[in-house]
This record gives sequence, C-alpha cells and structure tokens, in this order.
Amino acid sequence: MRRFAASALLAFSLGAAGEARAHALLEHADPRVGSTVAAAPSAVSLYFTQDLERSFTSVEVLNSAGARVDSGKPRINGSTVQVGVKSLPPGHYTVRWRALSVDTHTTQGSFGFDVQR
Repeated sequence: MRRFAASALLAFSLGAAGEARAHALLEHADPRVGSTVAAAPSAVSLYFTQDLERSFTSVEVLNSAGARVDSGKPRINGSTVQVGVKSLPPGHYTVRWRALSVDTHTTQGSFGFDVQR
C-alpha cells in the first residue's frame, strides 16, 4: 500500500509540474520590466514562453493617471506581442497584459517602466 501511495504521489507531482510549465509566462519585455529608458519607445513588446491565441490576448499601456496610451489592438506573432504607443512624455507607465496560450491556459500580469525626465 505504501508503494502505491508513493507512486501515486510521484505521478501527481510530475503531472502538476507539467501543468505549471504549460502556461505562457512573460519571459522578457522591451522596454525591460522596471527599466528607465532615455527615449520614449514607439511600441511595447512582450515575449512569452509559448505561442499565444490571438483572440484572447491583450496588452494595455497606461500613464500615471491611468489613461491608455497604447494604439489599440496588439500584433501577435507566435509567442511575441507588440502594441504601438502614442508619443510618451517623461513619466511612469504601466503595462497590463493577459495572455492565452495555444494550450488554453490564461496568465496575466503587469509591470512598469519609466521614460526619463
């Protein structure tokens, strides 16, 4: 009985670990997460660990007042999402994202970056 329980626990653990790896996670971004850039970017790019489903993936770029400064619908190419931004004056910006990977797992998050004053 103990062997069965140990085997079942091991199988469950391996399955759960596989589930965690199945999510599309943010690998890196441009501008970098938490960075200060000297010049305002013309777009924000997010790079994920898996290909994304176009219909249910979104990106918003917000200024410090909470107003959207992105140009609208993001462009998605495989595991990369890019959204244009309006002319950004110096200040703090927040990027909010929601990603649905092709294996139907949804992840979401946010990060900030600053345009140098």
